[in-house]
Amino acid sequence: MAINPETGHRLLIWLGGFAGAVIFAALAAAQAPPAAEPDAAPPKLNLLNLLNGGGAGDAQHLALSAAFAIEKGARRGTLTVTAVIEPGWHIYSLTQADRGPQKSEIKIAESPRYKLLGRLQPDHPPHIKPPGVFPVPSEEHEGTVNWLAPIELADGVEADSLTIDVMYSGQVCSDRTCIPLFGEKIAAKFSGYVEKSGMPGQYHPDPGQAQVILKGHVEPAVVTPGGTARLLITAMPQPGWHIYAYAPVDPNEFAKPTLIFVPIPPGWHQSEVTASARPVIKPAENGVPATRYHAEPVTWSLEISLPRDIPAGEQVLTGYIGLQTCTEKNCLPPHAVQFRATVVVGSKQQTGAVPLEFISLSRESGASGAVGASGVKSYADVANLAAANAPPKKRSLGVILLFSLLGGFLLNLMPCVWPVLGLKALAFVQQGGESRARIFALNMWFSVGVLAVFLALATAAAFAHLGWGEHFGFLGFQVAMTVLVFAFALSFLGVWEVPIPGFAQSSASSKLQHQEGAAGAFFKGIFTTLLATPCSGPFLGTVFGNLLRQPPQVIYLVFASIGLGMTSPYLLIGAFPRLVRWLPKPGPWMETFKQLMGFVLLGTVVYLFTLVDADYRITTLALVMGTWFACWLIGRVPVYEPVGKQLKAWAAACAVAAAVGVFAFRFLGPPSSDELLPWQPYSPEALTRLQQQGKTVLIDFTASWCPTCKVNLAVAVNTPRVKALVEKNGVVPLLADWSDRGPIIKAKLNELNSNSIPVLAIYPGGRPSEVIVLRDLLVESQVVKVLERAGPSARLAPEKHQMTSTAPAEPEKHHVTSTKILTNLND
Repeated sequence: MAINPETGHRLLIWLGGFAGAVIFAALAAAQAPPAAEPDAAPPKLNLLNLLNGGGAGDAQHLALSAAFAIEKGARRGTLTVTAVIEPGWHIYSLTQADRGPQKSEIKIAESPRYKLLGRLQPDHPPHIKPPGVFPVPSEEHEGTVNWLAPIELADGVEADSLTIDVMYSGQVCSDRTCIPLFGEKIAAKFSGYVEKSGMPGQYHPDPGQAQVILKGHVEPAVVTPGGTARLLITAMPQPGWHIYAYAPVDPNEFAKPTLIFVPIPPGWHQSEVTASARPVIKPAENGVPATRYHAEPVTWSLEISLPRDIPAGEQVLTGYIGLQTCTEKNCLPPHAVQFRATVVVGSKQQTGAVPLEFISLSRESGASGAVGASGVKSYADVANLAAANAPPKKRSLGVILLFSLLGGFLLNLMPCVWPVLGLKALAFVQQGGESRARIFALNMWFSVGVLAVFLALATAAAFAHLGWGEHFGFLGFQVAMTVLVFAFALSFLGVWEVPIPGFAQSSASSKLQHQEGAAGAFFKGIFTTLLATPCSGPFLGTVFGNLLRQPPQVIYLVFASIGLGMTSPYLLIGAFPRLVRWLPKPGPWMETFKQLMGFVLLGTVVYLFTLVDADYRITTLALVMGTWFACWLIGRVPVYEPVGKQLKAWAAACAVAAAVGVFAFRFLGPPSSDELLPWQPYSPEALTRLQQQGKTVLIDFTASWCPTCKVNLAVAVNTPRVKALVEKNGVVPLLADWSDRGPIIKAKLNELNSNSIPVLAIYPGGRPSEVIVLRDLLVESQVVKVLERAGPSARLAPEKHQMTSTAPAEPEKHHVTSTKILTNLND
């Protein structure tokens, strides 16, 4: 059935408006918290709990405790901080990325009586949720989590007389609300002694526990960032005994397999455990299932890949082994062993090995201490940890590829890609009446663009360990996508024309622009896929879960399958153009529909702004405005003008956009940490105290609404040359932020004969009655000159500049009135 152009015009206008409303609603819903159930009572806000640090204990949502255990005959031990979380609630990891939910923070009080030998590490990794409300993955802990760190007591310190102060901050959340926790204090008491293996790298259990000797080490001795460390554990059964083969989880059968569990920090990756020898398989008999065991020595190994940005130093990992030894007639009870794996990170790899430290967790005499130290005391606990953190069930490659195709196909239904799909529909209308070969070729080029992005994502996943959509967590990509989508929106609204045939032609386009070309189809494919990557449709969760620890060739194959699934509708339509014969005939409605899609893209720009870090939203907005002006400049030169004239317009536009971007990110964004002076907040008390100490003090009076202040900070104050002089002379910089126009700073400005900003005041060390004031726009040489004139702080100054009196200086309110204000450098 054909639809006349007038009807199609009205229909497409209505559909475009409806699609825009749906997309805006979906984007708003993505940022809103989940709605409460109809019959559920609304959450109550307990203000007293919030003011008292969240009231974790009263709310019974989170119970915190801590303890430490020491090895017998040694001064080393393990500090454990335990969080028991109520069902339905969760907390966030210590390594939660910025721009995400509030992470947990645990501070251990410093003391000469003990020292930490490594960072706190969880006994199992957090559950990772993909970006959704937050632009970065969320790392959640549920149930019970133990953070462990190796410690060492100082000589002469008795463990039972020691208390280690621990402070926890974070938030405990349900699906409906979050309760902040500020500075929850925990006292870690001594919980007992634990047995340590007699020899480094070896473990000899009591004969009644296990009839096996364990040896283990990590190699190489030093690993470079981004490198790989191997963990090896060798089991040597005693004569007549055997140990059961390794298994990822305990099947709860008669024979208990050997379990090896190593919780690694987020960003690290570990391979599967492999054995050096095949086990003996004993067939099932008399109702007893088949068993797999080793009667001869066997070595289990796994590889641990380190992130490229890991700092140098020791990284201490705590792992667990669960095992059982048997003869042909009887078995000893299952046994649990804890070990420490020390991974040494350095700039240059060194051969060698670092021995493991083994600790028994199953001795009755040390059970209480072991429980307090690690939260793990038995084989069953190790089995529970292994089961809770087992990787997704492996599926065959054929099933994964099928899920990849289906997931890629369903990406076309995600709201992320709707704006561009509307334009693709216009391309189908434009292709009406053309040959089947040309239609198929254009859709093939579109598919090539889609696949190009998926292959790039596969490269990032295989070699940079970036997950699906994780690139949206990078500021550069966020800003680039925001500017790109905004520029295309302007093109759809007719402000300018993308120089790609058929991509976003306007009513002023030449006839050549009305036909989609190969380049237009290709870039539409790229653009569509980039917009689709924040979304994750059905089947893709299973696919990406099974990609962990897969070789690069499998990752490329899976991503290519997702791309083929996404492009399958277009390839099918290219082969059978009649599938879209229900679309209306070409007409004026196409221009209106395209402009409606431009407004939908502007809605996408609003969403992309929510992903940009708050410190860079103003800079990004400025760059967007510069891009708008650049597009307007390009649009003033029609596409039928000579190439030289078009190139001049493009050169001018690019120069303007680049200049605005450089200015915005140089002066409107946060200052570079490499050049940041060690600012302290200004207060009259702070100034008085510093002057009493004979310090040279620099005060920058500024405000967020003062553009000249920002320029001064960037070009004259916060510079490497000024920073070097500040450090050399021991100058203390104070920041007087007058953004709220508070009376304290205003009073100080009036004392300096000023009623506006910017103002820079330098108080020379040892000369409390003198102040040098610089006003208005500054240059770096002025600041350097007055700092040199002010001289160093009194404690660094020559003898003639030091204060001779040890009496405290007068309060500021008395001596300020007699302060000599110097505003002329020749004064």
